[in-house]
Amino acid sequence: MSNYFKHKMRGKSPGEIIGMILFGALFITGLAILFGFVIMWLWNWLMPMIFGLTTLTFWESVGIFILLKILLGGCGGFGGKDKKRSKSSKCDHNAKGEFSKWKHYDDFWKEEGNQAYEAYINRKTSKEESNEQHNS
Repeated sequence: MSNYFKHKMRGKSPGEIIGMILFGALFITGLAILFGFVIMWLWNWLMPMIFGLTTLTFWESVGIFILLKILLGGCGGFGGKDKKRSKSSKCDHNAKGEFSKWKHYDDFWKEEGNQAYEAYINRKTSKEESNEQHNS
């Protein structure tokens, strides 16, 4: 990860780096405020009318958002990639590795794909024709 960071920050002045950090912090803060207000608005619009629940304040809605993120956050969570993962996790941690095989797809298709596809179609049609002849 440190090599990735060094690569991305190559050629950037300290002022640009500080600006990026400040922009990121302001953006995350803005999203947190926005999510808090959206959850509060939706809750206060729907829940009292449908279920007879009380209305929420902004901070209560932020707390519900954090609780839902913890409970339903999925695989991403807040942890880093270097942390050991428990074997009881239901997430497929090798999914990215499996998907990375597709990076060779374009090269394969340019080199062998069309011929391999035609050979496959010929095999399938010849099997279907031979099955039809045996069944008649």
